[in-house]
Amino acid sequence: MAEARRAARAAPADELRSLAGGAEAGAPELDRLIHERVRLGIVSALAVNDSLAFNELKDMLALTDGNLSVHARKLEDAGYVNCSKTFEGRVPRTEFRLTDAGRRALEAYLNHMEAIIQAVRDR
Repeated sequence: MAEARRAARAAPADELRSLAGGAEAGAPELDRLIHERVRLGIVSALAVNDSLAFNELKDMLALTDGNLSVHARKLEDAGYVNCSKTFEGRVPRTEFRLTDAGRRALEAYLNHMEAIIQAVRDR
C-alpha cells in the first residue's frame, strides 16, 4: 500500500520533469540561460523597451553594478543582448538592446513555461 502511494506521488513529478524538458523524455530543454531570475528580468525588460542604459536597467531590477555586468555579459556572449558603449562628454554610457535571437529565445522560453502551466492546470 505504501509503495502504491509513493508511485502515485511520483507520477506527477515525473510528468512535470518531462514537461520541463527532462532529457530522458525527449522534450526540448528549458533555456537555463534565460531561466535564471536576473537574466529573465534583463531580457524581459529589454523586450518591452527599445533599449535601456546600464543604470536604468540596474535601478529597474535593483541590482548591483557587478551583478548586472556578469549577467549581461552571459546574455551578450549567447547573442541574446547587444551592448554598446559610448561617451556623453566624458561620461561613459552603456546601452543594452535585445537581439532578434534574444527575442526568439524569450518567446520559446515563454511558450515552454505556458505549456508547463497548462499541463499542471489540466491535471
